[in-house]
Amino acid sequence: MPEISGVSIADPSNGLEEMIEDGELDSATEEEIAALEASKEPSLSHLREISPLASWTVSTYKPGCGVEALRSPSTSQFWQSDGPQPHLLNIHFFKLVSIVKIRVYLDFELDESYTPTRMIFLAGMGMYDLTEFAEWVGEGPRGWVDVGLEGVGKGGENVLMAMVVQVRVCENHQNGKDTHVRGVQIFARDGRRAGTGRRKIEDDRDVKSEELQEGIIGLEEADWMGEPELR
Repeated sequence: MPEISGVSIADPSNGLEEMIEDGELDSATEEEIAALEASKEPSLSHLREISPLASWTVSTYKPGCGVEALRSPSTSQFWQSDGPQPHLLNIHFFKLVSIVKIRVYLDFELDESYTPTRMIFLAGMGMYDLTEFAEWVGEGPRGWVDVGLEGVGKGGENVLMAMVVQVRVCENHQNGKDTHVRGVQIFARDGRRAGTGRRKIEDDRDVKSEELQEGIIGLEEADWMGEPELR
């Protein structure tokens, strides 16, 4: 069943946090509270999750287990595919972003043969220039799995510049057909918490064509992006 309206613009964790603090969510589950606490990990204190800024779509999904379930702050919910492999998750940002961390939540104990054992990650400026930048292979994961970003950016920096990120689930445990993914998070540096005390804002209009070319592996500059020629 194709995903049609898998769009998430608001950050559900923010609403959950406010409701818990205001005492409006006395019945919050342990998983929801754990998800909230995970978002406050010390290792993420200098980062900002930008996942809610993107439009999310998946190749297939079971009813009730689509994008909304995947974007839930609770890891008790999950995306379940409903079709042939590979299973695709497309995350499309509305502007160029600088990504410094990507992680995926998997749980072998709960999902067994639905658990991915091989995933490929691609990025680009659109759906037609996606380039592979990382591959994850593992057995029996339980918790957040970090995606390697070593040397993907300009000058070998661990910063991925892209507008589209695609997660491609290629294999599951015991050759399972469909997959379960319980969470995906994408982070950028949080300039609001920088030590200088000044918020750093990147203006995408000032990004040069050279930076676009080197920011994403394999991206070539189109002819129309060059200097004008007088004839």
